Amino acid sequence: MDNQHKTSEPQKTTETPKTIVVKFGTSTLTQGTPKLNRAHMISIVKQITDLHNAGFRMVIVTSGAMAAGRNYLGHPQLPPTIASKQMLAAVGQSQLIQTWEKLFDVYDIRIGQILLTRADIEDRERFLNARDTLQALLDNRIIPVINENDAVATAEIKVGDNDNLSALAAILVQADQLYLLTDQQGLFDSDPRKNPAAKLIPVVEQITDHIRSIAGGSGTNLGTGGMSTKINAADVATRSGVETIIAPGDRLNVIFDLAHGESIGTKFTVPSAHLESRKQWLFAAPSAGVLIVDDGAVNAITVQHKSLLPAGIIAVEGRFSRGEVVKICSQDGSQIALGMPRYNSDALARIKGKKSTDIESILGYEYGAVAVHRDDMIVKK
Repeated sequence: MDNQHKTSEPQKTTETPKTIVVKFGTSTLTQGTPKLNRAHMISIVKQITDLHNAGFRMVIVTSGAMAAGRNYLGHPQLPPTIASKQMLAAVGQSQLIQTWEKLFDVYDIRIGQILLTRADIEDRERFLNARDTLQALLDNRIIPVINENDAVATAEIKVGDNDNLSALAAILVQADQLYLLTDQQGLFDSDPRKNPAAKLIPVVEQITDHIRSIAGGSGTNLGTGGMSTKINAADVATRSGVETIIAPGDRLNVIFDLAHGESIGTKFTVPSAHLESRKQWLFAAPSAGVLIVDDGAVNAITVQHKSLLPAGIIAVEGRFSRGEVVKICSQDGSQIALGMPRYNSDALARIKGKKSTDIESILGYEYGAVAVHRDDMIVKK
């Protein structure tokens, strides 16, 4: 109990707000019981609240919907069908989010629920919509609570487990770190449940076939993810520039301590060659159109490293949807960048050359002041 004072009044702050995604497995939230463990969850909420109040941008990816639904319905005997699982998820999701909401309300913190499927990640426009919603929540100091939309997701559109969902969420919010909290201490050099002499691996710099081979299966029958899915998630996240840590969810103050640099569990470092890999993941598609921009916009993009505003666009070529990749070219036809516009071709044709403050009055809506954000752009060297 000596460490309890560490979260009573947060004394550490961060100058540059760090964005952290924390994924909680079912075993962490239930503590091995058949229902959500509210006592343990209030400890989790207190840590996240202290980090939130210290300036960190916190995102939660939560499992536990089916466990909550099964408990709420009195643990019925159900056929092992997809419909049964989706029914439990539908019932349990409301119980799960209400639990998070009530616990954060103790500290006067607001949360916002986001339910995703793989289709929301793979479709570019839906990807941007999800990202914009998450950024709006964070910008307004609301903590996003993300789960897979199990009640409607089919095998074809499921992410499959919340480990990989958390990696995709980390990409969506451009996180600095991803914490995968589980009922294990981290990744060991052999299965610690079978080998008492197994040693914890504190740092993994490269995810090799050997690392994958020593990752065992699921440790409990409550969730869907095992160590192998965490390795896959770490691979996706680190290749996109997000440092990932697998750590024990039942350790006192684990989230608070990880956020302040303490060595806990297994850290997966970001490869030095990951440069722009997050953007490479986004731009894995041929260009669907062209934006011709004036000299001022060329200078803003290439020299000042700024976003492209509608005022700098001279012409819009091709028909494309919001989020499709387009070429950004100077007036002489030279390509200066690739970008994913926040507006479709029809909308850009109407707002080109206009001030950002006029977007809403022209279109009747707006997705922000820029035509193409710097974060959604690769500038040609």
